[in-house]
Amino acid sequence: MKEKTPKSLRLHIGIFGRTNVGKSSLLNLISGQETALVSPVPGTTTDAVEKTMELLPVGPVVFIDTAGIDDKSELGYLRVKNTKKILEKTDAALLVCEAGVFSDYEEALLKEFEDRKIPCLIVFNKEDLLKDKKSFEKNFSLRGKEFIFSNARDIAKRDETVNKIKDFLLKVKGEKKEKPILSHLLPKGGLAVFIIPIDKEAPKGRIILPQVMAIRDLLDADADSLCITEKKWPDVLKKLSVKPDLVVCDSQVANLMVEKAPRDIKCTTFSIIFSAFKGEIEGFARAAAAVNKLKPGDKVGILEACSHHPIEDDIGRIKLPKWLEKKAGGKLEIDVFAGRKMPENLEKYSLLINCGGCMLTGLEMRNRQEKASQMSLPLTNYGMAIGACFGVLERLLEPFPSALKAYKENL
Repeated sequence: MKEKTPKSLRLHIGIFGRTNVGKSSLLNLISGQETALVSPVPGTTTDAVEKTMELLPVGPVVFIDTAGIDDKSELGYLRVKNTKKILEKTDAALLVCEAGVFSDYEEALLKEFEDRKIPCLIVFNKEDLLKDKKSFEKNFSLRGKEFIFSNARDIAKRDETVNKIKDFLLKVKGEKKEKPILSHLLPKGGLAVFIIPIDKEAPKGRIILPQVMAIRDLLDADADSLCITEKKWPDVLKKLSVKPDLVVCDSQVANLMVEKAPRDIKCTTFSIIFSAFKGEIEGFARAAAAVNKLKPGDKVGILEACSHHPIEDDIGRIKLPKWLEKKAGGKLEIDVFAGRKMPENLEKYSLLINCGGCMLTGLEMRNRQEKASQMSLPLTNYGMAIGACFGVLERLLEPFPSALKAYKENL
């Protein structure tokens, strides 16, 4: 099977603009395929169309073709609403306009990009229809915005257009610093032990994405990893000639890991590591203190970024609610929401708990934290919530001193 970069680690490029300005045609031009349906009928694109590809030399990317932002029909309102949600996972934007036209719609989108600090390249499409290109180009240049001209229908100019877009994306990528997952927590040539339960939720014949990514991160850093099940943990520790620099486990066995680990060995969970990799770990830790304050009758919202068929041992729907109610000392009102789009109307909840977020981009995760903050709602993640339920979260946060401090200050 050909290895592919996970979508959550790809550069996400949103293609925005009014209806019928050529957004889908531009995506087809870039991809060299009929990725999106093209029609002279306005509003052809109803839902966002994603195209995952390798755009060399930029690397792995996801292009998102959105619906037009000037559709005033009843259905159009929903399309525009959905298009604006795409901004929450957009690393860079291509604002497609009809050559010579820059209306209030484009102005509003441009301001939205600027407010969200999303780099934007304006693409004036259908340049063949522009009568006085030089005059328009001179006047628009005074605005100080980055723009290019294009004609998505002119295949002969494809390379010129695509290369300009690549140059823009390379600049964006250069400004985005890639974060390590956990290799920065180990000394050079260090050893990490990964405790991976093989239970009913473990996928047949493989391990889950966060574990794979953690292993790869250590390989890239020339560090070592040792993968074991929770049953092997005490015996393996005795067999090792050197103590591991870090032990990382699946959250559900955190209490077992901590119980058997000497105090001078740092411990944490995959979920907590990803809270730092994808979001602001101090914010998650601060919110985790709310787990200790839950009381019977409180409302808790559990946010899963992916949709899957739950089984009898499901973490989000079965195990975590049980642990939370035990911690609270009684029944809680718990709702589970699945999907990459953050639910609305969450104000009634006392606590929100997000999954590890391996399917979310870092931008999506930080946007979730920002939304929760605006509603004055504590938002933590699975690993921290489970650690708090087990009473071992302070130990699990030791590799992250600032997060440990944030947690303690809010107890």
